[in-house]
Amino acid sequence: MHFLTVQNVNHTYFTAKQATKALENISFQMEEGEFVSLLGPSGCGKTTLLSILAGLLQPTAGIVQIDGKLPGSRQSSIGYMLQQDYLFPWKTIEENIMIGLKLEKRLNPESRKHALGLLQTIGLAGTEKQYPRQLSGGMRQRAALVRTLAVDPKILLLDEPFSALDFQTKLKLEDLVFDTLKQFHKTAVLVTHDIGEAIAMSDRILLLASKPGRLYKIFDVPTELRRLRPFEARSQKIYSELFNDIWKELESLENS
Repeated sequence: MHFLTVQNVNHTYFTAKQATKALENISFQMEEGEFVSLLGPSGCGKTTLLSILAGLLQPTAGIVQIDGKLPGSRQSSIGYMLQQDYLFPWKTIEENIMIGLKLEKRLNPESRKHALGLLQTIGLAGTEKQYPRQLSGGMRQRAALVRTLAVDPKILLLDEPFSALDFQTKLKLEDLVFDTLKQFHKTAVLVTHDIGEAIAMSDRILLLASKPGRLYKIFDVPTELRRLRPFEARSQKIYSELFNDIWKELESLENS
């Protein structure tokens, strides 16, 4: 059985005056520990699909299962990371990273120790008693990642988590997230507009077409790139070749 199954998913947004089909017949599978990126032109339904995977939206038709469970059930255990860090400014970093554990009634000495260990692993040791305003944007996103990982989710859904950062910080955080997910063998789905980011971080890239959103093409990232950290992967010749291939496909979609 596949870890994630998306089968014939359709979604339509209804208003009083019209119905707009956002997704049409989306099907794909993922294995545990795999990293997949959703790429495509604006309006192709990437965020809608991510919201369905998170259980925030129910698809109009089709089936989604995560480790045999429906999204949104307590057993499905999903972590969601957004463009903004959404740390509570009046709480310390330690208090912020414990929020998910508190909400799930799983905060205990062992889970607290694990969360603080993650903070150290991700390079934020010594920030426990600081407030978000005292940290840089990249450090706040790292704290948001710790908060997401602290509840030990089975799958991480990443909605353009680096897009608000400067380019240098973005590249560093790509490596950090990549290393962390590999270390903890996490399954992840990334929504991005950045072709380079998708190639550097992913095992596979799902290219979506728009109006309505549908799966257009799947790109398998070559093994020699997948073995490298994102920053190193960007300097490889095969990275540039794949970038050009995806760029041409994306341009044809946007011009069609």
